[in-house]
Amino acid sequence: MKRASPSSLSIAPASTSVPSAENAELALREVAGLMAPIALWLLRQGVSYPAFAEALKRVFLEAAQVELARGGAKPTQSALSTLSGVHRKDVRTIGESPATARVVPRPPLASQVFTRWLTDRRFRAPDGQPRALPRNGARRSFESLCRELSNDVHPRTVLDELLRLGQVGIEGDNVVVLAQAFVPSPRLDEMTTLFAANASDHLAAAVSNITQDAPKFLEQSIYADGLTAASIELLHETARQAWAQAFDEVVTRARERVDGDAQGEGEGRMRFGVYFYSESGQASASAPALPQATAARKTSRQTKPSRTETTRRAKP
Repeated sequence: MKRASPSSLSIAPASTSVPSAENAELALREVAGLMAPIALWLLRQGVSYPAFAEALKRVFLEAAQVELARGGAKPTQSALSTLSGVHRKDVRTIGESPATARVVPRPPLASQVFTRWLTDRRFRAPDGQPRALPRNGARRSFESLCRELSNDVHPRTVLDELLRLGQVGIEGDNVVVLAQAFVPSPRLDEMTTLFAANASDHLAAAVSNITQDAPKFLEQSIYADGLTAASIELLHETARQAWAQAFDEVVTRARERVDGDAQGEGEGRMRFGVYFYSESGQASASAPALPQATAARKTSRQTKPSRTETTRRAKP
């Protein structure tokens, strides 16, 4: 039976995950699915498994340091090696090499300016659309909008970036909006940084929800299958519209809080996002078997259940 259902981790009963053989088996059972798109991305960028495995050593050690500190234990080389599984020689070598600090990227100034233009009522017409703004002026102009967010970057620099990205245009002495949402720079380094930040925070929310006895983060999704290409496109457009509404409301509230907290000592950060993904029935089937498993794959094909049994179901 074709069904659509919500999928949620944020409403699961509070529980703290502890290391155990059973939990390790469960995590390893699912980690391949989590890593599949990462492996595809790495291969497309020219990163092989050995290079990735080497990079993971530092990642595991940093995670082990966090866990030891959370438990009040001293992060000795032995403790780090035991918890992470990284050889003591590597623990020592990595510990002696300078670490690259993980910096959470803030949205570029052009993005902040464009977002405020779209969501602040002062810069919107009665019909809700963004106003055409005079390039210069002390009140309700592109210059004043930029100055509200930064005095360190000249408004002309911000305008040039938005023009380069095709987000705005010039009509006489006015700047007008050409897009409905900010599109990041097509530069690969900037796109990669944004991708990593978004995906990392999404996974961090989910990991916290299933391993911490703490208030749950919002982390939900909707799943449906047995769909035609036309239905998927309709649902994709519905999702875009839902995001536009959520974007408007959350950004407006966030801007109010940022402005209100400007004189305080707030150090917290948040990220709210949404995604939509679809694939064909062929792509959703199991991955092609590796060469040595060809015979087994042929056998499994002969006994494979019907499509209705394997794909037309709702996931929890």
